[in-house]
Order: sequence, then structure tokens, then C-alpha cells
Amino acid sequence: MTALRYREPWEVVAPSSDAPPDCALCGAFASATTAPRSPFAPGALLFRQGDAVRLVYRVMSGAVVSYRLLSDGRRQVTGFHLPGDFLGLEAGVEHATTTEALSRVDALAMERTELAGRAATDVGLARALWQVTVRAFRRSEDHALILARQGATERVAAFLLDFAERTGRPEIIDLPMTRQDIADHVGLTIHTVSRTLSQLQAQGMVEARSSRHVRLLQRRRLEGLCA
Repeated sequence: MTALRYREPWEVVAPSSDAPPDCALCGAFASATTAPRSPFAPGALLFRQGDAVRLVYRVMSGAVVSYRLLSDGRRQVTGFHLPGDFLGLEAGVEHATTTEALSRVDALAMERTELAGRAATDVGLARALWQVTVRAFRRSEDHALILARQGATERVAAFLLDFAERTGRPEIIDLPMTRQDIADHVGLTIHTVSRTLSQLQAQGMVEARSSRHVRLLQRRRLEGLCA
């Protein structure tokens, strides 16, 4: 049997399904006057929570985590961003989150004022911005629903299924984030995430080859958990 080659999702220089490669927004970044702000080394910050919004980014390769620091010192991971995703498209004048490179990240940068100026006269670009904003809002709504109504098993299963869909790999998932990152995203402790993965593996639904490699063995059963 031919051995499977694990390919890290951050090695793929391709847009995710959330951002069609021919969209007007992608074209705006490709022709932006701002020089690309990359690469970012693992652990480097693209921007910090509370910073003035000056640049917006399009991730070309790599993986980024966004998080918010709460008043009690806890960290809430609001999302993970893959090639094709946009960062910094916020309504306010300050960034609501901090974004950190999980791996080497290549990203195109554009001044927000330039993007806003173009959108004011380009209907296609304004429509693309609206579509990206709506998709981001829907993802936030879905995440909030998971946190509000699902238990630990359902949260972990939903996360795995969603990440598999975003990377376009239905069976084998290479995770760029740590289990602590996952825990902070789904509102659980790292011990609960690890225990839940072990339970899913014992039930034959997944195979956790390591902390970063997970194989989905029974997608329908996983989907049934989240129904």
C-alpha cells in the first residue's frame, strides 16, 4: 500500500473556499500600492488588539490565529485563518483581536484607506467586501451557537469537521494549531479536548495519530453528533 503523504495546510498557496480567486477584493490586493508585509515568522503578530486599524491583509500561505484577551486574563480564540482569508476588515477604528502567525505566513497588505477609497467608486469591490463581511458574520454566529448549545464532544467534532471542510481534505487533517489553541476556541480546557479526542478515537470515529494529525474515520457519525 502506498504511504500517505501528509501535507501541511499552510504549505498550500491557494485561497480557501470562502474567497473565490477571481473576486474583486482579491484583485484589489493584487494591485495595491502597499508593499506585501511578509513573510511573518511563527509567533509574529500581524496586529494587536487595540491597535489602530491601518492595514488589511490577505493570507497567501500559512495559518493565523486571532484571539481576544479578556479582562480576567483569559484568552478567547475567535478564529483560525487559512490561505485566501482576509484579516483586518473591521468596522471600528481599532482592532478587536490580536492575530498571530501559527507558521510561516505570507500575506499581501493594503492600506484600509486605499481599500475604502476604491470601494466607494467600484460597485464590484463594494459587493465583494459585503460578501466577505457576511461570511465572517455567519461563521461568528455558528461559533457562538456551538459554544451556547453543544457539549464537549459536539464542540470538538464540529471543529474537526469545519476545519476539514476549509482545508478541502475530507479525511486527514493536519492541524497548525496546538490543542490549547483549540481549547481556547471551543471554550474547553486542554484536558477536556484531549480526553474528548481519545473518546472519539476509542469509538472508532477518528484516529489521532499525534497532537497535530487527525484522521476522520466516520464522518457521518461525527456529523450526527453535531446535528
